[in-house]
Amino acid sequence: MDTPSSPTEKILIEVLLIKITLMGLDMRPLGKPKPGYEKRFSELFNIFFREEEYPKPTFWGKLFGKKYPTEEELTQEWFDIQIPSYETIKAPRVGRDKEADEWAKERYHEKYDDSDEKPTFEEFMKHINGYYVIELAKELDGVPKYISPMEDENVFRGEFLRDCIDLIGEDLVNEAWESKTADEALDYGNRLMAVAEAIAKKHNMEYLKDQRMPPEEDGKEPSELTALYVGDANFSMEEQLHVVFSLAKWLIFYGKNGHGYHAYY
Repeated sequence: MDTPSSPTEKILIEVLLIKITLMGLDMRPLGKPKPGYEKRFSELFNIFFREEEYPKPTFWGKLFGKKYPTEEELTQEWFDIQIPSYETIKAPRVGRDKEADEWAKERYHEKYDDSDEKPTFEEFMKHINGYYVIELAKELDGVPKYISPMEDENVFRGEFLRDCIDLIGEDLVNEAWESKTADEALDYGNRLMAVAEAIAKKHNMEYLKDQRMPPEEDGKEPSELTALYVGDANFSMEEQLHVVFSLAKWLIFYGKNGHGYHAYY
């Protein structure tokens, strides 16, 4: 490869390297269907995540000029008929909730107080109107500690599960790489929880089930040390078990509240 000939090329290469580093599984919670749209939501889920074919016009449909939705139209419909996961974790929203507006005001001053060029506060608020502040969410089981810096804070960094194969086996680990409906996510979470509880009982580690923060090692959290890591973190049994408990609770929370997840990798 030739040496980059400009600062722009160097920046592009650095961005590419970051993206390569972050390759791996991220489990993105899906929205849930609005009341009355459950059937259509399921149909679209199967199209987007189970590789069912997009609806295509038949011979007679073409003959009589019947229109079929494009992929873009189906995607827009998909978002129009769902309630976002941010609502389920009770994340306050800028422009709607006072605490989110206060958060936005603090961000504005942090970002622009020492800047010569800055938007007015009104312009800034207009720009981020509708933004969900996940760090202020009330339902913490839906906001994991094992995250990717490139995703929303309620997305579980499934890549951490690679380091748990020795603890729970390949089958349970590999299943995370399959996008799931709410019922499937709940079932998967319950099975992970049962395995984790049995291991915890055997090794006197039941305390990990209710421990939100990861076990510390050398004064740092595993998530801080390995957020950019793709496997091979060499977690101890205690650390592995905490990952499994955390994922199980995350899956159970979203599954019982009507949300599946997209296995993105």
